[in-house]
Amino acid sequence: MADSIPLNPVRKNSKLIAYYNSARHSRYSLEDEPSNLDEMPLMMSEEGFENDESDYQTLPRARVNRRQRGLGWFLCGGWRVLCGSCFDCLLHVFRRKKTLKARTVWLGCPEKCEEKYPKNGIKNQKYNIFTFVPGVLYQQFKFFLNLYFLVVACSQFVPSLKIGYLYTYWAPLGFVMAVTMAREAVDEVRRYQRDKEMNSQLYSKLTVRGKIQVKSSDIQVGDLIIVEKNQRIPADMIFMRTSEKNGSCFIRTDQLDGETDWKLKVAVGCTQRLPAVGDLFSISAYVYAQKPQLDIHSFEGNFTREDADPQVHESLSIENTLWASTVVASGTVIGVVIYTGKETRSVLNTSFAKNKVGLLDLELNRLTKALFLAQVVLSVVMIALQGFVGPWFRNLFRFIVLFSYIIPISLRVNLDMGKSAYGWMIMKDENIPGTVVRTSTIPEELGRVVYLLTDKTGTLTQNEMIFKRLHLGTVSYGTDTMDEIQSLIVQSYAPVTSQTSTSGTSGTSGTTPLRKTQQSGPKVRKSVSSRVHEAVKAIALCHNVTPVYETHASVNGEPETAEADQDFSDDNRTYQASSPDEVALVRWTESVGLTLVNRDLASLQLRTPSGQILSYYILQIFPFTSESKRMGIILREESTGDITFYMKGADVAMASIVQYNDWLEEECGNMAREGLRTLVVSKKSLSEEQYQDFENRYNQAKLSIHDRGLKVAAVVESLEREMELLCLTGVEDQLQADVRPTLELLRNAGIKIWMLTGDKLETATCIAKSSHLVSRSQDIHVFRPISSRGEAHLELNAFRRKHDCALVISGDSLEVCLSYYEHEFVELACQCPAVVCCRCSPTQKAQIVRLLAQHTDNRTCAIGDGGNDVSMIQAAHCGIGIEGKEGKQASLAADFSITQFKHIGRLLMVHGRNSYKRSAALGQFVMHRGMIISAMQAVFSSVFFFASVPLYQGFLMVGYATIYTMFPVFSLVLDQDVKPEMALLYPELYKDLTKGRSLSFKTFLIWVLISVYQGGILMYGALVLFESEFVHVVAISFTALVLTELLMVALTIRTWHWLMVVAEFSSLGCYLASLAFLNEYFDLSFITTWPFLWKVSAITLVSCLPLYIIKYLKRKFSPPSYSKLSS
Repeated sequence: MADSIPLNPVRKNSKLIAYYNSARHSRYSLEDEPSNLDEMPLMMSEEGFENDESDYQTLPRARVNRRQRGLGWFLCGGWRVLCGSCFDCLLHVFRRKKTLKARTVWLGCPEKCEEKYPKNGIKNQKYNIFTFVPGVLYQQFKFFLNLYFLVVACSQFVPSLKIGYLYTYWAPLGFVMAVTMAREAVDEVRRYQRDKEMNSQLYSKLTVRGKIQVKSSDIQVGDLIIVEKNQRIPADMIFMRTSEKNGSCFIRTDQLDGETDWKLKVAVGCTQRLPAVGDLFSISAYVYAQKPQLDIHSFEGNFTREDADPQVHESLSIENTLWASTVVASGTVIGVVIYTGKETRSVLNTSFAKNKVGLLDLELNRLTKALFLAQVVLSVVMIALQGFVGPWFRNLFRFIVLFSYIIPISLRVNLDMGKSAYGWMIMKDENIPGTVVRTSTIPEELGRVVYLLTDKTGTLTQNEMIFKRLHLGTVSYGTDTMDEIQSLIVQSYAPVTSQTSTSGTSGTSGTTPLRKTQQSGPKVRKSVSSRVHEAVKAIALCHNVTPVYETHASVNGEPETAEADQDFSDDNRTYQASSPDEVALVRWTESVGLTLVNRDLASLQLRTPSGQILSYYILQIFPFTSESKRMGIILREESTGDITFYMKGADVAMASIVQYNDWLEEECGNMAREGLRTLVVSKKSLSEEQYQDFENRYNQAKLSIHDRGLKVAAVVESLEREMELLCLTGVEDQLQADVRPTLELLRNAGIKIWMLTGDKLETATCIAKSSHLVSRSQDIHVFRPISSRGEAHLELNAFRRKHDCALVISGDSLEVCLSYYEHEFVELACQCPAVVCCRCSPTQKAQIVRLLAQHTDNRTCAIGDGGNDVSMIQAAHCGIGIEGKEGKQASLAADFSITQFKHIGRLLMVHGRNSYKRSAALGQFVMHRGMIISAMQAVFSSVFFFASVPLYQGFLMVGYATIYTMFPVFSLVLDQDVKPEMALLYPELYKDLTKGRSLSFKTFLIWVLISVYQGGILMYGALVLFESEFVHVVAISFTALVLTELLMVALTIRTWHWLMVVAEFSSLGCYLASLAFLNEYFDLSFITTWPFLWKVSAITLVSCLPLYIIKYLKRKFSPPSYSKLSS
């Protein structure tokens, strides 16, 4: 892929440098070659490894060189780094972190806690009441533009430097600060209100006196909290008790880890066995919990009951925990709170919100520095031409102040108001209803995105599985032929029903179709019928699905109705499982006639089409794992005593387990190409002796202390031989509406899409194909699991040789690659058309976003819908949250909130384009407005003996920047170069935006030349044409200046809007009306004469006409790409 990229060890990580240095001393004493390999610097070349001395010896020197900082560094931005460091230090002092410790939590007794724990509140705010003003001021004055104007405004308090009135400097600066603070305050109040809404959710808390309602933010460590079905868990808890009789419940964790699988959680046995809920307060018990950690997949703790004789001790693991931000999926649960607020797993995995600054703002900041440099040079030239006479240093500063309009303070006001206008337009767009702009400072970023990093679950997919295909080898059934399967199942159970059923009707109705089929083709039909029957029965039995029936809970949280009185009707039943695939399969078997009606830890029951109940005892379950890629179950049928081992799994795992066949591999490939998730189903009949032998070996393996996992796997594998292949199933994960065309649109726009998900590798790969994130013609390179540097080197070498293929990599392998070959890996991955990272933790997602931003200098956009996506959204230059059934956490933390993934196309192509193009035009025009008046001032001063005297004073300067030109210039926010339909039809137009050509040093220099030309013409023309009094020069030049600006706005506009016309004529009307009151600056008798009119017209014509001609010729002979399309 990139043969020229050398694979050098990364040098950024100080831990690795220590590792390298220690390795350097011990390297030569090692004899073993494989172990030595991992300590050598690996190069990408396959010929061999280079000498490592140069690699390690230069490290310390390189670091020293990088740390040398002098005056140049300080002046070129070091001052800002130092200020930022000081600000961060102050924040650190205010937010000083205490050491996290393990804790002992007494049940229902928060007052017994040894330490004070954090409040259980969600906080997305950037400031508090004390840090708001200093924080906002720092964020504003770290920009050179605002800092410059603060210095200039302060200089007007020195009498010898004063030029004009104080209000001409302080009023604009004060207005800018007021607008900025008001906008930040509004954003902050909105965040506060959203947080308050989440923190005010009510939960039931158990006390000695019964249940009381408490707010989520008032929950403390030690509280016993009741959480109902479909309610969010408010804090990290240990699962004490449930209304489910089997002592377990399911929870949904997609907001935490992005996995759609429901997790089975088990209540603490001691508390679950208590007769009533109130007994939790009659026992003396506590939970010992480890210190808060990032890892959401592990937990270590103990439960101890002191008042029992002997004391009861139970070890606690991850299956006893209920983490915050997960949702209870079954029953009602009671838990004791162990971690709150910022110590919960979900918050520890979330990064703090940062102030985002758009690339356009940074570019404009650079241009203002260039203008300042030009201003200083111009002032020095004036002093030099003056001959450095008198107090030249004071005069130099006066000239700098005099030319201060070269950097217009209205730039920030116009841009900030423009951003607010773009935000309003986005929210009012009827084509993307429900879109909310939460951060109003970065709408232009939507027009510069190069990398889009998206979550999978709930973002690309709806997380709804539908059964699509059943393949038996010789015959295949699709959605349109499911009724055939249904009739075959009815026939299969009809004879049994007719013999056992007391009512004759079901027997007759069942046997009639059977006779008909036997007459037409007995052998073939019987064969297919029995195979379908076996396949459907296997699918209905081999799973971990539990049917749940709604029960009415009493006041104390226990179910009122006895099991016998429960409503077992089909309408009242819902299925729960650790995977939506499982539920889809069981729902399908129900639709064809075989219904799962009951299940507990030891048995399950099926109902046949005729209403007969088939009971099975569960002897063993082998759950699905990422390593085994399969799950199995051993059942004993109650009526016959037959023992059957059913197994289903991924085709790669099952191909070697089932008996030889010639169709499985081909059909799996066909289904995968259709975007279906495939499962291979098989079975094996066991005799009583075989099972007893297996059970003894299995129990023995489970009791072993060393290599327990390996021994258990070996015993199970002894059973997984020569299994009978029953069928192949295909399930489709429903994609969000219009995901495929949206991804294609983004790809055509030159945006590279990375999918970051916490889900399994197979699922992620399947969705990447079905969503067309990876096109059908593209190869996929699956990065194999690696754990050492040597393996990383070999795998990267293998990846380098692939061309134009998508990359699929797991979070663990990614971690290893980034540890040793960060730069090389990112460089290779960036050349892929698509990248899929599976099994990513929330912090890993954010790390990938930051890596892309650092290594590529391109703008990143992250989109997600769950709590596990918040870190990624906040780390990206532009974060988009989808507000859907997964909750609001991502939506609240994002810069932009949308309701469907398909809306991102219009958000980027139309609103991103318009925001960037408009801001670029607006920013440069406002600069032009300042530069033209500075050019006139320079001509005026040079003609009048280099005097540091202002050309226009007082209200003329304030009026020029406000009522005379503000509305027409600001109306550029309504301009558009391409119609929305055209931007969506030709997404390739978006590629030009990412190159930043609308605002660059080239376009800036063009505007500088225009300003110098027009300023010179206006000033020289007025000086040449005036006759008697100097006040006539002011009148002629100022009127021509205002007219020139209005005409230049008209020249810049590409698509007229009626408000633009109103702004042009109202501004002209305001100027003409104000002439009557400007007798302090103008000679009113002169401005009503013909000489005044023709002189103003002539000067304006000479300043604008050439530019109109140039624009016409350019449109004629070198039109931009978008104008070709529109024509």
